[in-house]
Amino acid sequence: MTETDRNIAFPEGETRRSISPGGEKWLGVRIPLLDHGFLYLVDYMGNDDSIVQAARVSYGMGTRATSESAGLIRYLLRHHHTTPFEMVDVKFHAKMPIFVARQWVRHRTASINEVSARYSILPQEFYIPDVNVLAGQSGSNRQGRSEVISFEQAIAVQTLLEADAERNYKTYNYLLNDDGIGNPVDPNRDMLARELARMDLTLNYYTEWYWKANLYNTLNFLRLRMDSHAQYEIRVYADAMAQIVQDLVPHTWSAFKDYTLEAVQFSGPELIIIAKYFQTLGLVLDNSAIAELAVESGMKKREREELIGKLKQLRGEK
Repeated sequence: MTETDRNIAFPEGETRRSISPGGEKWLGVRIPLLDHGFLYLVDYMGNDDSIVQAARVSYGMGTRATSESAGLIRYLLRHHHTTPFEMVDVKFHAKMPIFVARQWVRHRTASINEVSARYSILPQEFYIPDVNVLAGQSGSNRQGRSEVISFEQAIAVQTLLEADAERNYKTYNYLLNDDGIGNPVDPNRDMLARELARMDLTLNYYTEWYWKANLYNTLNFLRLRMDSHAQYEIRVYADAMAQIVQDLVPHTWSAFKDYTLEAVQFSGPELIIIAKYFQTLGLVLDNSAIAELAVESGMKKREREELIGKLKQLRGEK
């Protein structure tokens, strides 16, 4: 940005940082999750206007009208123009069970700084699922759950998990032989290195990290982890993150909801089947009626035209 641009974009006395009122209200607001976990927004960079500015870089601050900004954002997301959404960053502090963190870290598009059990002694905090989320193995999905098990069995599972976690933490403390300030509890035994002693902790113990990602990759995380098929324990973190993101970038969230969360994608073979089905029924495409319904739904002109094009494709028309 040139000095001239800077003077136009940021009048004297105003902040030089793009602010999102929705993002500001979430800064430092801790959302409790599971039994010992949490998530909160540490910081962010950019807002909906930052996306518009990036897409229309020659316009300086982008379009003036809010409706124009919202329309452009919808177009960008609808047509998979991803880089403007990478201009917004979010940074969260999250605390979660280790097994949740290992799923989360599969999203390799973020900067992460995790608490180190090589350096620190982890507290005795472990996750015990509520009885209403303890379910049996799904017969159709090897990664999923089926129906919730009986209350009696759930209580037994909780008891076993808690006993194992407590026993392993006792062993962890024994191996460390550390009073917390670097001195042996039992001077007759060696202090095992923390990086080795941590091996005995179970996966339901908690870890925590700072997680920073751009908006595009954050939305991709939410697309996968808010899905009903995602594991419950990571889904609660995604749902909490979604509360923040939708306030931070409301225009982007509205488009994401319409084109991703509540959308359906058809494969090539599926489109062929649908086209043949329409042809069999002899359905006639009434463009004016469809356009009228589209207007009632709030679609803009370009979206209405795209809808007509999609419907023609479904009918096998060019």
